[in-house]
Amino acid sequence: MKITQIICQILRANSITAKTASCQDAVLVRVRTDTGLEGIGEADSSPEVVKAIIDAPFSHNIACGLRELLIGENPLETERLWNKMYKGTVYFGRTSVTISAMAAIDMALWDLKGKHFGEPIHRLLGGAQHRKINAYASILFGKDGKATADIGRRWREYGYKAVKFGWEPMGQSEKLDIELVRGAREGVGPDGTVLIDAGLVWDARTALRRAHQFAEFNIGWLEEPLRPSDVDGYKWLRDRSPVPIAAGEAECGRDSFRPLIDRQALDVYQVDLSRNGFTDSAYIRNRVEEIGARLCNHCYTSPLTVAASIHWLSTCRDAFIFEDCVEDLPLRHELTHEKMQAVNGVIEVPDGPGLGVTLNEDFVKRSLVAESGA
Repeated sequence: MKITQIICQILRANSITAKTASCQDAVLVRVRTDTGLEGIGEADSSPEVVKAIIDAPFSHNIACGLRELLIGENPLETERLWNKMYKGTVYFGRTSVTISAMAAIDMALWDLKGKHFGEPIHRLLGGAQHRKINAYASILFGKDGKATADIGRRWREYGYKAVKFGWEPMGQSEKLDIELVRGAREGVGPDGTVLIDAGLVWDARTALRRAHQFAEFNIGWLEEPLRPSDVDGYKWLRDRSPVPIAAGEAECGRDSFRPLIDRQALDVYQVDLSRNGFTDSAYIRNRVEEIGARLCNHCYTSPLTVAASIHWLSTCRDAFIFEDCVEDLPLRHELTHEKMQAVNGVIEVPDGPGLGVTLNEDFVKRSLVAESGA
């Protein structure tokens, strides 16, 4: 079996709203073979940048477009192909968006491998240790404490026992920060889990002050209070914080995660399959489990990454909670025929071949703004 085509498609909603993250656009990668099989994947990054990395022609041996590296290769040799992509892009990759583009291809290769063998990806990764995983509703903060409380109540009514609130307007003032977390606890209730995603807004000393202030509201973790590159700050904060510290969603590949793992800088390592792929996520899983820390997925994009995340997280020894984005957008609900969402706060591990999802080709055609392939 050989790779004959790598098609890159950019999908976009009719209008884009100014917000930190969502599924308003997407970049899909489709790997096709001479046997007729196709694998699908996606990257969570700027779609046009990912497309450029895949489409780029040969420049020299360590600065080459990904398609150029893979046409004619055996798609089942995922580890070797990951290494080939890594070596072939070392002058513009290593820990950057290039790894995200590799992750999209890697996801598609594992999907293709699962279809070839008739097995779900979690089985190819070593086997699911969990058939169902408790999920948390992942959503942005409201504009103030009252609006945040209303959001929390809404998702508790939908059956979620845990809700995460994130990003703006947190970080504008100490008073508002505390008001937002107080509102989150009020809305979720005393028996629910409140998770707080600060959104990269503080220095380490301010983050420690907030961690002590938020501890009053019994939060499950404080996520991304510092800039992603501040490994020393995370280590310092984690050693002093009264609440668990979580981060990792911005990291691309093992080289990006390695300093955080080596320093034991986090309590919870959040791995995004659309930025790391299955090959490097399996490595990261093993390293984090070695140091006795916890793992969680990061996922704020389409059902492709939701499916990939469930397969990967189900193989983790301590899969204690799953990030389930609940923003209501067409790309999230219409891209695949299967609805990838928790029911009553629990998400089930799919058992179909590969990712276990199929694209809605009519929706792809309606949303398509750019395509390339060879």
